[in-house]
Amino acid sequence: MTGPLWMSNDAVAATHGRSTTGWNASGVSIDSRAVKPGDLFVAIKGPNFDGHAFVGDALARGAVAAVVSERPEGLPPGASLLVVKDPLAALEDLARAARARTSARVAAVTGSVGKTSTKEALKLVLAAQGLTHASEGSLNNHWGVPLSLARLPETAAYGVFELGMNHAGELTPLSKLVRPHVAIITTIEAVHLEFFDSVDDIAAAKAEVFAGIEKNGVAVLNQDNDYFGYLTRQALARGAAQVVGFGSGKGAWAQLIGYEPNESGARIDAEIGGKRIAFTIAAPGRHWALNSLAVLAGAVHLGADLEAAAAALATMTAPKGRGARHSIALDDGAFTLIDESYNASPAAMRAAFAVLASIPPGQNAQGANGRRIAILGDMLELGSDSAVLHAALAPDLAAAATMVCTAGRDMGALYEALPREMRAGHAAKAEELLPLVRKLIRPGDVVMVKGSHGSRMGLIVDALLAATAPNKSAANGR
Repeated sequence: MTGPLWMSNDAVAATHGRSTTGWNASGVSIDSRAVKPGDLFVAIKGPNFDGHAFVGDALARGAVAAVVSERPEGLPPGASLLVVKDPLAALEDLARAARARTSARVAAVTGSVGKTSTKEALKLVLAAQGLTHASEGSLNNHWGVPLSLARLPETAAYGVFELGMNHAGELTPLSKLVRPHVAIITTIEAVHLEFFDSVDDIAAAKAEVFAGIEKNGVAVLNQDNDYFGYLTRQALARGAAQVVGFGSGKGAWAQLIGYEPNESGARIDAEIGGKRIAFTIAAPGRHWALNSLAVLAGAVHLGADLEAAAAALATMTAPKGRGARHSIALDDGAFTLIDESYNASPAAMRAAFAVLASIPPGQNAQGANGRRIAILGDMLELGSDSAVLHAALAPDLAAAATMVCTAGRDMGALYEALPREMRAGHAAKAEELLPLVRKLIRPGDVVMVKGSHGSRMGLIVDALLAATAPNKSAANGR
């Protein structure tokens, strides 16, 4: 990016606020702990904290100004402030202004599972062809989307934004902010059932991503999913000019022809827009292969080159918490850790089980074979049928794993549904399960840790990563 992201005069015009000084900002932040020198800090009032209490900290960390609705106490007389009626509304104003001034081709990515990984892959392939801005991490809600948009450089060639929701009506305003040229829905599955009466209602809520689609916009949809027809009708009714499908079935605009897993990921043969192409992706699992088709379809319809985009996927590894693979050294060998600790749903669990089943265990120093071990935490937000949905995973899990440890109330239902010889231990909480896991694992094992973020299975991942024996290295990402 060349030049400032925001000059005070432009920010004043966008927000209809009043600036106490002149300034140039190179970034935007809503978290005083993450402020970088040159940032504009927006003091949002949230349910637990009021950002106004941290304005002084933000300025001390190098923020050039703070967006406030009132002057906080204790600031020096010359503090740079952009005074507005409502800082969150001002952030949305900045987002609209950033979207209006750019000529970037913009994509919105949503879906029940796989949206963050798909967003990251699309960012990767586009960045090889032009200045690309994308949402960081999972900034996909009513705070994260306007923040991500407000950070969009005017000179960007591409913008990629993740849109998330767990209630009806949440995607519509986000889509209208982003105004995507391409809207991608990875899939529709039974997630967030605590807040929806049915999967049909989830599909309707996800279809809100088309609310802000630009004229001549394109919807990229999972043709293998049961809701492809419904979403197609919704996309066209809400203004999409074209719908392209991706999947393994015949007639898909982006069709999976062949999938061959290997130690570092997979080799994929596909037909994209009538053109046969082969490429590799350094992330394991057929679900990654299918979502790579969505990425290539999205990239092409954003104006990117297909061959260059496909070649870039060779460097796409699974992110932390979403399939990242590690080799962890022990005193007498090593075991493989698959980190799936960030999120979980029935569909995502089954996809992860398939990955676990595809990885051959190793051997220890004595020549004994390792085991496939699943360490699982609760899938959250599944509503009144949660225990039943957990228990229903038992056949798929039994076909993939040798041993299973579980943590959480509803995972107890899955644990009891498994064959007795597979049950290695259950605990109420992840931290209570950790001592058993440490004792259980031995060299040659393949260990997958998965659960919803709120089940805190990341604690187990962090502990296992820290268990590397002295003077031995751990290989990350393979």
